[in-house]
Amino acid sequence: MGLSRSASPHIVHLAHTTAAGGAELALKRLLDTKPDWEPSLLIPAEEEENVFVGVSTSTGGVRQLSGASRSGALRALGLGTRLMVQAAITRWHPAVRHSDLVVANSTRSAAYGALAVLGTRRPFVVHLRDHISPEALGSVGYRIMTRLVLPRANGVVANSRGTLDTAREFLHDDAVVAVIPSPSGLGRLQQHVRGDGPLRIGMLARLDPWKGQLALLDAFAQAFPDGDAQLDLAGAALFEHAEFADELRMHAEELGIADRVNLLGHVHDIAPLLATWDVAVQYSLRAEPMGQNVLQCLAAGTAVVVADEGGPTEWVRHEHNGLRAAPRDTGALADALRRLADDPVLRQRLSATAVRTPGLLGDAEIAAIHAGVYRDVITLAAADRHTATGRAARSTAPSMRTVGASLAALQVPDAQPVVARTP
Repeated sequence: MGLSRSASPHIVHLAHTTAAGGAELALKRLLDTKPDWEPSLLIPAEEEENVFVGVSTSTGGVRQLSGASRSGALRALGLGTRLMVQAAITRWHPAVRHSDLVVANSTRSAAYGALAVLGTRRPFVVHLRDHISPEALGSVGYRIMTRLVLPRANGVVANSRGTLDTAREFLHDDAVVAVIPSPSGLGRLQQHVRGDGPLRIGMLARLDPWKGQLALLDAFAQAFPDGDAQLDLAGAALFEHAEFADELRMHAEELGIADRVNLLGHVHDIAPLLATWDVAVQYSLRAEPMGQNVLQCLAAGTAVVVADEGGPTEWVRHEHNGLRAAPRDTGALADALRRLADDPVLRQRLSATAVRTPGLLGDAEIAAIHAGVYRDVITLAAADRHTATGRAARSTAPSMRTVGASLAALQVPDAQPVVARTP
């Protein structure tokens, strides 16, 4: 029997860690909205840090090690063992056995989640928060995603069109696909008016070599070799990158800018911090799938500089609501920073247009869109189970429910319409 539009489905969310990574913060915000479904959160083990405080959580399984998909054969074997154990525990967990839908919140939880539902007809949705490539996932993670997870998924929710495009070829034809920005707490952010004081530039991202903090240090030193401009790096060193914070401090010392660089660690309430920034930078060293930080900085009315590739380019139009700089080119980034420093009128104009960026939605709005996608997956899975001709009667071409602005698409007059798939 299909699910009525008024029913509240029971949905189990799988999270592989309780550390405050981007995926975990997004899930916490989603569940905090009191969504239009009955959520259960299932985690293998509680970490020292628990971002899900206040959320009803079931714990069962073995701690999932970070970085294992990029490690050698011995650690990969350990990863496989932990995944198999976690999959078995997840498969027989009462919440999963009585659920209408299982939703994996991360690549790791998608791996054991796909194993848990393998051979069953239980609907399975995967949140895609990174590009499906060996560079992004590691060789082991890439094989797991492309050979196991995506072929089994009844639906995927991607954080950008670019992310979805990297996954399409591995999905089965009638998978429900959606592009939805992650909940980012935008409703609590308001455009700020900067007071007096030195120019302040910031990056909001976990401390990780690929996120581009080292490149930003180099560009900042080129743009402002002296003076009083300040640089804030806001983010914790997660997932085995604790030593990276020390590397950043040492590099700032070598560049002679240590007295103007501030490592703030994880910032729980970002609104007051963003209110102090004149310029926010996203400059990942490979194409960024779609950082929540870009949306947060746009919503706060901060002048934004992003690398000219990946998901952020779907939101930031050069010279309109931000600036784009050539990726992996610290000279180009330094030029953009100097330009903004020298032109307060440009900063003010970009700030004003940033807050009007199409598609900047509050968490409750995003949760409502998720609810519609989840219901579509449940309804279509039920139709496949109970109607022998159901699948043949539907189009075999995947379709897309897109929410949030793809500014690139908005600027193309003959852009192809995006149609939501219906049963």
